[in-house]
Amino acid sequence: MKQSSSIYTLITFFFVLSLIFTACKSSISTDKEEKEVKAIDLIIEKWHNAATEADFATYFELMDPEAYFIGTDASEKWNIDEFKTFCEPIFAKGSAWEFKKIEREIFIDKSGKIAWFDETLDTWMGVCMSSGVIIKTLNGWKIKHYQLSISVPNDIVNDFVQLVNKYEESKTKVEE
Repeated sequence: MKQSSSIYTLITFFFVLSLIFTACKSSISTDKEEKEVKAIDLIIEKWHNAATEADFATYFELMDPEAYFIGTDASEKWNIDEFKTFCEPIFAKGSAWEFKKIEREIFIDKSGKIAWFDETLDTWMGVCMSSGVIIKTLNGWKIKHYQLSISVPNDIVNDFVQLVNKYEESKTKVEE
């Protein structure tokens, strides 16, 4: 009976030890992820600030060489070279655009090398929403994909759709 009690104590000891180890490992993992989330948030903030300051070099250094940008207009679907061409004259004026974070959520995959985010922004267009993919490279986190959209309140979406339809119809008439 004494031997059975010792085995039970030993099993309990190892069970508790495994729980402590798992909790510590989970805590370390959470701390590391928190640091990465903060680092990514700073990159996105720096990117938006570079646009506000019309800092072309910094703005594009924070993007992956194969990045893709989708703007608010249906025609705004650009690889990085096309986006640079679009941005050059705007940044040359000394002020591009100012996007202020209202809210941002960042998620990191299990590998720790890919993250995605969504954000709500205060802009000259009103409240906008965006989402993006950011990857960890040898040179740090880089924005790989970004999509910006204008928020349209549901209560006025029908009016908005009619306005867009009128615009598209007038464009078609001009082209004919």
